[in-house]
Amino acid sequence: MPRWASRSAARLRFKKAMPMTSPATSNANRYARYGLSLPRQTLRALEKRGIYCQPSVSIEHQHLARRYVLRGVESGGAVADMGRYCAYLDAEGNPAPWLQQIDSISGNGRHAIVLAPELVRIEMLRIGHTYELAITRLWLKAQEDHTRPAIATAPVFRGHQGTLAAELWKAENKSLHETVAPVFFTAAGEVLSLPEQFNEAIRKITGAVACLGCKHTHIAVAPASNKGGER
Repeated sequence: MPRWASRSAARLRFKKAMPMTSPATSNANRYARYGLSLPRQTLRALEKRGIYCQPSVSIEHQHLARRYVLRGVESGGAVADMGRYCAYLDAEGNPAPWLQQIDSISGNGRHAIVLAPELVRIEMLRIGHTYELAITRLWLKAQEDHTRPAIATAPVFRGHQGTLAAELWKAENKSLHETVAPVFFTAAGEVLSLPEQFNEAIRKITGAVACLGCKHTHIAVAPASNKGGER
């Protein structure tokens, strides 16, 4: 048998041995870890404006507690024409307590680290008056024949191309921060109802994507044991 034919046969056997993963499953797994899938042009625009948002979630092992947890980073900020922000809540929609806050010189970057076995990620992108919103529940799921769990995910809300007339990034509208939210519509033009338990968080993140040069958390709170030392 020619050498090229033997190599082709070996590649065919390898492909047959590999587990098949559907595109839907692959996309779901990617979204679980990395959040909204944004066009390259949008990502370049955010980078050019110095807006750093880290919606990816990782699995970490706490050796002393002998357990696995999810690790998320509240991050993001805004300039006048666009903003992006990501933060975390508990299953009931309450702000997640931070492990530590992160200070930076430039702003519009990382603000706090949160750890928990289960989290709800809320992520928003603003381009001018147009908004994208995604709320996703994330938790750890045991795997057969593995001690390390996997990340399981369930969508809570997805809003496309929402709109808000108020220009929250302008100084004269600063009092509106955390009091208003975009309106989202179905393809048929009907208003989408926002999930009630996350209303407060949605209003806060709407303010966050209009917070110019953001250097503080908008959603994460100090842990109960550190309330007295909260900054």
